[in-house]
Amino acid sequence: MMPTLERQHCPQVVGALDHALGHDEDDLARVRLWFQRLQLHVQSVDYVGARPLFAEDVVTFGTFSAFTIGRKATEKEQWRHIWSRIDGFRWRLDDLRVIISGDRRTAVGMALFESVGYTTEGTPFDRPGRCTVVLGRRGIGTDWVAQHIHASLFQGIPARSFGTKPEHRPAL
Repeated sequence: MMPTLERQHCPQVVGALDHALGHDEDDLARVRLWFQRLQLHVQSVDYVGARPLFAEDVVTFGTFSAFTIGRKATEKEQWRHIWSRIDGFRWRLDDLRVIISGDRRTAVGMALFESVGYTTEGTPFDRPGRCTVVLGRRGIGTDWVAQHIHASLFQGIPARSFGTKPEHRPAL
């Protein structure tokens, strides 16, 4: 569980309805759904099922690569180094922050996450972090797709986890 102190460092967006600057409830629900779907794929180590959540040309920052271009490279250089080595991945969606563009075709979702990592000896440790996702979509009322994602662990959290679990078939 993340320390309470971390929550105090994540201020609310002033005057914003559900942290989205008063935008349409369907837009917010679809952003939340994107995070929920990714959570299921990470928990079940479902790389194939997660692919449609990301644009083919997604640009990522992450723990193991400074700049990764493309979904295939992101899966290889990021997901496959992390998802099968952690447990209990969960977004703290009560703290989700969302900014949606005026044309409602671009959104930025910011969320905290929790997970459990493992030392080389197999000892579990809390692995909290944060993530910013830039989402796009073809039109209003359609699902969001990640154009950019930047995940990082909180200061002092080991970057590597040494757990092992198998890849699974698509969860959704």
